[in-house]
Amino acid sequence: MVPATPRSLTVGSDSMPVSKHTSPDSCWVVLHGSVYDVTEFLPQHPGGSRIILQLAGRDATAEYDPIHPPGVLEENLKPGARLGVVDPASLKQLQRPAVPGDDDGGKEKTPPPPLDSLLNLDDIEAAATAQISKKCWAYYFSASDDLLSKSLNNAAFRAILLRPRVFVDVTRVSTATTLLGGSHPVSTPLYVSPAAMARLAHPDGEAGIARGISRFGALQLVSHNASMSPEQIVADASPGQIFGWQLYVQNDRAKSEAMLARVVAMKNRYKCIVLTLDAPVPSKREHDERAGMEARLALERASGGGRPDSNSGVGQQLFFGTAADLTWQDTLPWLEKHAGGLPIVIKGIQTHEDAFLAARWARTHPGTIKAIILSNHGGRSLDTSPPAVHTLLEIRKYCPEVFGAVEVWVDGGVKRGTDVVKALCLGARMVGVGRAALGVERTFEILQAEIETCMKMLGARDISELGPRFINTRAVERDIFDGDAGLDRSGLWTATEPTRAAKL
Repeated sequence: MVPATPRSLTVGSDSMPVSKHTSPDSCWVVLHGSVYDVTEFLPQHPGGSRIILQLAGRDATAEYDPIHPPGVLEENLKPGARLGVVDPASLKQLQRPAVPGDDDGGKEKTPPPPLDSLLNLDDIEAAATAQISKKCWAYYFSASDDLLSKSLNNAAFRAILLRPRVFVDVTRVSTATTLLGGSHPVSTPLYVSPAAMARLAHPDGEAGIARGISRFGALQLVSHNASMSPEQIVADASPGQIFGWQLYVQNDRAKSEAMLARVVAMKNRYKCIVLTLDAPVPSKREHDERAGMEARLALERASGGGRPDSNSGVGQQLFFGTAADLTWQDTLPWLEKHAGGLPIVIKGIQTHEDAFLAARWARTHPGTIKAIILSNHGGRSLDTSPPAVHTLLEIRKYCPEVFGAVEVWVDGGVKRGTDVVKALCLGARMVGVGRAALGVERTFEILQAEIETCMKMLGARDISELGPRFINTRAVERDIFDGDAGLDRSGLWTATEPTRAAKL
């Protein structure tokens, strides 16, 4: 698609002035010094045409890079869309004006504190907030509606009390465990949950997260909306380091199948496909949308206003093309066909009924579902949906057989190592951190030390020793679902079993 002899297109060229192509009828943008005609792509852009038109006739590199992995242009633009290169002397004139969200308009930042002075995840969040742009903060901080689920995720952990035992030699403790049916040993039950667009927070992106957690022997689940390619993220990973790939199934199934083929080709690194179900449609994340609206209005004032309508928040844009028609009967057989033998992890289970169905599918379709993740999308999807702790307790109450059929992982609200231990005591195999993982090495250092300290204080020398007798969940149990188990009215099978879960 690159011309053999690219033309030099300067901002002041009489024949082809880049800065004049700013309409839906003729839209050019500059990326990494090259000029692209994106007119035909405008109606197909996931974030809507407005975002591109706001940058039309300008250098869009600073906006493009933190969000898009390499290869996106080649996949979506026709051959010949690259028109040429911009005279380097003209690039500065093509840069867009600063707007709210751009690193506070160039204001000098306070130097970051020494990492060893950050003692907990709240410290890390405060330090990060002072360093990142308003746009980045708004995207990562935001959750749906009134942020109640986001807050409850952590409050539920805090409401569980610990029951330490004494006279136990805890000179040494082990946090080692296995995942995906015992086939993959890891040094910690802590893993990185999928978090989109890591380069929005730091140029090293998802590859930087991989480097940061490498010494902890932890699993990293890579976001479907990563700002780096799946190949880039694992290229320099440590020997033996393992990853999983998050999948949002697209309306255009061919796109999903093409990405799955790329991931399957790297089976030596990617060990599972994480099918995400807790966000079938975009939610209303007001912090994110407000930041996008402020930036949009500022750009419109700078460029004369009048742009086609679209959603403003980054989160809204990411969901363009995501399929909302997934079903047990259709989606899982399709995914098994294209997963290349990689085990499937179902993310977004929020009720014991769906946990039961997933476990039942795993039993009747061996080799498919190996784990489920109890998650409400970090409170970013449906507000007032239950935290993972509630779903864990539901499963223990209504269908404990699930724990023997699939591994149960959890994420959402984890801020302390004690939170991790409490989840393990309730039957979880793995515990994930998403946004917190952007603090990378120091985050894992803090949490891992807290996990080990908690286990020693409890009198547990190994993860296998942890169980419900180490915790008091009475304060949380009063808030969990208290209706009929409903396991014979799932809508998936015509069941003949009694209401209580049949043995799997």
